[in-house]
Amino acid sequence: MRRTWPAALALLLAGCGVQPSGVTDAGRAPTGVASGVTLYFVDDQDRLRPQLRSTGRLGPMSEAMSLLLTGPGHSGLRSEITPRGENTTRVVVDSGPGLIRLTTPLARNEVTPQGIDQIVCTALSVWVQGGGAATTRVQVGFTDRTPESDKLRTCPLISPGR
Repeated sequence: MRRTWPAALALLLAGCGVQPSGVTDAGRAPTGVASGVTLYFVDDQDRLRPQLRSTGRLGPMSEAMSLLLTGPGHSGLRSEITPRGENTTRVVVDSGPGLIRLTTPLARNEVTPQGIDQIVCTALSVWVQGGGAATTRVQVGFTDRTPESDKLRTCPLISPGR
């Protein structure tokens, strides 16, 4: 027993072998506060453009979708989504690992392909700004069943490497 005490004392004094290190940079810290939500509309050259809608916060994805469906306002941009009345802008959002499912109040003929990109880019913008992966896919459902509802989409303006 007397021989184990010096060995135990030596191990205790030696520590666990972890050496102190300097500060490690992990990139930009999130601010925690958003001044609004980024919606996507179309400019005069038929290109998707982000538009910051000042709401004072990021808010949920369903709220961003509702704002998108109400249109671009007086921004000089336009929407490729048929305008909706105030009461028909509810979009149901179901998100899980790697996939966001949106159920819209739109028939497929009320949205151009660029309008679908508006929906997908707006959803992914909210997702990424909230800390989600840019590699997440989006599935857009319409009131009428079409093969378009089965497609898994990405936004052409949001880099998956972010």
